[in-house]
Amino acid sequence: MSVEYDVSRGTTWPLEVSLVEGEAVISKRRGIGFTVFFILMAMVLFLAGTFLYFWLQKEVIIEVDGGKLVHKTFKKTVEEVLNEARIELKEKDLVEPDLKAPIEDGVSIRIIRAIPVTVQVDGKLLTVETPPATVEKVLSQIGVTLGAQDKVNPGLDKIVEAGEKIVVTRVTTKLVTEEIEIPFKVLKRQDSSLERGIRKIIRRGKKGRARQVFRVTLEDGREVSRELVRTDVLEKPVDQVVAYGTLQIASRGEHSFRFTKALWVTATAYTHTGNPTKTGIYPRVGTVAVDPKVIPLGTRLYVDGYGFAEAQDIGSAIKGNRIDVFLETREEALRWGRRKVKVYLLE
Repeated sequence: MSVEYDVSRGTTWPLEVSLVEGEAVISKRRGIGFTVFFILMAMVLFLAGTFLYFWLQKEVIIEVDGGKLVHKTFKKTVEEVLNEARIELKEKDLVEPDLKAPIEDGVSIRIIRAIPVTVQVDGKLLTVETPPATVEKVLSQIGVTLGAQDKVNPGLDKIVEAGEKIVVTRVTTKLVTEEIEIPFKVLKRQDSSLERGIRKIIRRGKKGRARQVFRVTLEDGREVSRELVRTDVLEKPVDQVVAYGTLQIASRGEHSFRFTKALWVTATAYTHTGNPTKTGIYPRVGTVAVDPKVIPLGTRLYVDGYGFAEAQDIGSAIKGNRIDVFLETREEALRWGRRKVKVYLLE
């Protein structure tokens, strides 16, 4: 055992005791150092983990059904984020950006819900689900091809709304050929050898024929308009030539008379009935029943084959160019029969 002498105090210490105590102090200090080191390391790891957590987590804004949802996520794609947020999508809903697009911090995901739209086309009424889009895009989505003349209501550039009805009217044109008659003209010529009121056909007219070509417009198979494209004459019409009499003086035997007009009539005969005429007198030879619309009552007449007479009576069967002459006996009336005669309306 060694002895250490303290000169200042005149005291001696054992040297071994001093060494042991020194080692104990050093050991205690080492323990404290390791504890501090582990605490510091734990704090560094905690801070690093917290930093890494927040660094890897992304904030996403989801716009859906008129609202905005702030969602924090570690997911990598739009589809995964929507699944995580429990947002259900319909088949025709539109998602921007695309479902497979990668997620970046602060990105906005927009969900545009599909709306119901009806389309009337080709005799069918279709109901489709579509996100708001132009009429043109909606028609393209369901495979409707438009012709150059087709009509669409509302217009192709209109953005459709929920419940809107799109009407497609198919417009087609075709050429239609029709054959028609061409009426003939009537040419009038004066003839001094004919009595006034008498006409004579010198040449009978004949209708012509023509072929017309029309451009017909159809909407959904129904004709809405037609336009004449051309007319081809197949046969020209033949004009009818009619002679009109101007003569106003006639002679029968020793008698000459002037008249306003002459006309051909069908004449029958009647005899005594016991009744007075329309003019109030009883019939006699020279009394003639007429149609007042053709020959006014009271008109003086000359009837070929009968002689001078006067329009004094009417009859239920006497209509138009027809007269009934009075004869004294039934036998005379029967012999007269039914004949076509010329009647002159005297001045």
